[in-house]
Amino acid sequence: MDFNVKKLACDAGVFFTRAVQFTEEKLGQAEKTELDPHLENLITRADCTKNWTEKILRQTEVLLQPNPIDHTGARIEEFIYDKLEKKLPSRTTNAELLGQYMVDAANEFGSGTPYGSTLITVGEYQKRLGTAEREFLQTSATTFLTPLRNFLEGDWRTISKERRILENRRLDLDICKARLKKAKQAEVKAALLSEEVDKAEHELRVAQTEFDRQAEVTRLLLEGISSTHLNHQRCLQDFAEAQATYYAQCHHYMHELQRELSRCANSVSTPHQSAACPNPVSAAFPSGPSSPGTVVPTSLSNKPKTLAMEQTQLPITGTRKAKVLYDYDAHDSSELSLLADELITVYTVPGMDPDWLVGERGNEKGKVPVTYLELLS
Repeated sequence: MDFNVKKLACDAGVFFTRAVQFTEEKLGQAEKTELDPHLENLITRADCTKNWTEKILRQTEVLLQPNPIDHTGARIEEFIYDKLEKKLPSRTTNAELLGQYMVDAANEFGSGTPYGSTLITVGEYQKRLGTAEREFLQTSATTFLTPLRNFLEGDWRTISKERRILENRRLDLDICKARLKKAKQAEVKAALLSEEVDKAEHELRVAQTEFDRQAEVTRLLLEGISSTHLNHQRCLQDFAEAQATYYAQCHHYMHELQRELSRCANSVSTPHQSAACPNPVSAAFPSGPSSPGTVVPTSLSNKPKTLAMEQTQLPITGTRKAKVLYDYDAHDSSELSLLADELITVYTVPGMDPDWLVGERGNEKGKVPVTYLELLS
């Protein structure tokens, strides 16, 4: 018990002495040992990395979970499951919930009615969009958010701890320097025993050794920030890839939904559109005359501008090669199914819808949508 009390008193004395040294340095009344310029640069770089990692992490969380209430609840739930070492269950997305509401409403109104069947069609595609969103959120959390959090909660805490130790070692070193200086001055004035000076010099050598050792440990940790940057760069590439996949899926599903709704509208339409089944495609996508005419986003094609230019120049004279951007399932015998990345031959015939081409693959032939292709020169 006495030992603990003495240790506590000793620690309190060390803390007080360091506080006095730190205060005098701030007031310009004491000298301060400057760190090596290389080490100072590493510290500045590390602080910058930490600050921007925090900002990017927070804003990515806002992007993936815009509702701050849901975001807080999700983080708490994730923390609890992590502590229990259990897998976090998949959350239902808003699009999936909307799709289920539409399907339930269709069952109430009658799935055989025009409105009911349209609700089911749109609802099922909303579920697909929601599933794609959920997969995107899970992938982003695993490949991007988690590594950033691991750095802040792991590596950065270790670096901060070692930096605090280094600062204490520096304060101790400067305290010893001040003591030695005072001892030498007192020796000259009062003819003190040389033992006091020898003791101060010994304490200074010990403090210098501890400071140098801690500076080396801190330097090695800070140089590891370069590896952190490389790791975060790979994570960033994975995040962008997940985004591209997600938006490509959404684009694909929306074109499929447009086709389904157009088919529904055409099956019940007369020369004057039936009031029982208005064309939902025109209402939802008023910018174009026909649903397949939407330009493919840049995430689906390396040459979006070229594709847009080619679309405006249709019809094509003669045959051309085309690269398939993503899979397409034929809806009837007049269409040709497509596989992503394959090459087919395409051409148009007089009077054909400009948003469609005739595609050939060996002995197979059928209509294909322009938006699923990248026309090659």
